[in-house]
Amino acid sequence: MQRQLLINFLLIVFLFFAVNASAQFIDSTKNQLHKKNIFTLAFYKQDGKDSMVDFIDGVYRILKINKDRSQNEVGKKTHLTFIPGIEYSLGTGMAASLNANAVLPTKQGTLNNSTYFTEVKITQKQQIVSQFATNIWSKNGAYNFNSNWSYLKYPQLDYGLGSNTTLHSFDNLDYSYLKLYQSILKRVMNNLYFGAGINIDYHWNIKDTSHSNQPLYGIRQYGASTRSNATGFLLNVLYDTRVNNVNPVSNSSYFNLVYRDNIRLLGSDQHWQSILIDFRKYLPFPIGTKNMLALWTYNQITVQGKPPYLDLPFTANDTYSNFGRGYVQSRFRGDKLLYAESEYRFGITENGFLGGVVFANVQSLSAQPGQKIQGFLTGYGTGIRVKFNKHSNTSVALDYAFGQGGSKGLFMNLGEVF
Repeated sequence: MQRQLLINFLLIVFLFFAVNASAQFIDSTKNQLHKKNIFTLAFYKQDGKDSMVDFIDGVYRILKINKDRSQNEVGKKTHLTFIPGIEYSLGTGMAASLNANAVLPTKQGTLNNSTYFTEVKITQKQQIVSQFATNIWSKNGAYNFNSNWSYLKYPQLDYGLGSNTTLHSFDNLDYSYLKLYQSILKRVMNNLYFGAGINIDYHWNIKDTSHSNQPLYGIRQYGASTRSNATGFLLNVLYDTRVNNVNPVSNSSYFNLVYRDNIRLLGSDQHWQSILIDFRKYLPFPIGTKNMLALWTYNQITVQGKPPYLDLPFTANDTYSNFGRGYVQSRFRGDKLLYAESEYRFGITENGFLGGVVFANVQSLSAQPGQKIQGFLTGYGTGIRVKFNKHSNTSVALDYAFGQGGSKGLFMNLGEVF
């Protein structure tokens, strides 16, 4: 199924190029336009217009719509990217989805673009996923507002705790989940912010219907319940030089340190504390080119107490469920999680329409509270990037990745993975 999806996607891209190439070949006879290769043939821009090309330019060319979409529009108005479609992932199977992001123009006194992201998905495995996330900058960059609100109805396989679990032993879990994350940060120095917030993770109708092939140490051994509430206040330190978090540019960086204290006074079932460390760096490589080496480390550590089972750190537990390509979401779960990834991003076409990536990652977890980190779990793969909206610099990402123990799959994303 995954191989057929990849073949179908590449066939669509090829046909898209072929149709445009044929149209432009006819036009070139009349206009004597210069073309260097099949890619510039497909999306050639006439003299005087910018050379950056996206999917919408291609549609305009096919439909003979004569409209100037110069990159001069960038930063002057809100740019919306809207993609309904059919997709596939390891955790959901086939899914009907609606993804959208909006990149707002920079406000006076700041270079940062505010962004909104929303997703609605119904899957083959009877899952419902809905999410609304924001990253908003105030005038002069005085404040930063972060939100992540989600609702999930999420039947899934859970493989138990630690790094040494297998794909052959799992629990059949089902639950409903409401996530409400909100933080407000104030600038204390250039690009450096400090603030507070509140995180609410509420799970209900938790069920485990498995009767055989269960993991050695899973939800039943950890402490099963039909509901859980984890509500905590945050202290948040942020350093962010990215202009656009949808597609960060070279020589930018991001650092976020979050301390979370879940207390009964706020409604939390248990008193427990955790730390999140998220660091990303983007380097031009080779220097002087548009190609980039992107580095990412994401670490979640329980420092005190015992979180509810479903609130333990797990694979792809970041805001956009992206880390750990090569493994299904929540493939690994534990009291502590350490993660690192590197990705090389390069252009394929001169006009920016197609790009490519190669990447590798490693993660490690502890099985139970108080235990040490276990062995390392690696993943690697490659992918292509199709520029969908050049004004917001949004690409559709399609990656194929491999993990250990026979784990592999196709991974899709709107915007860069990190």
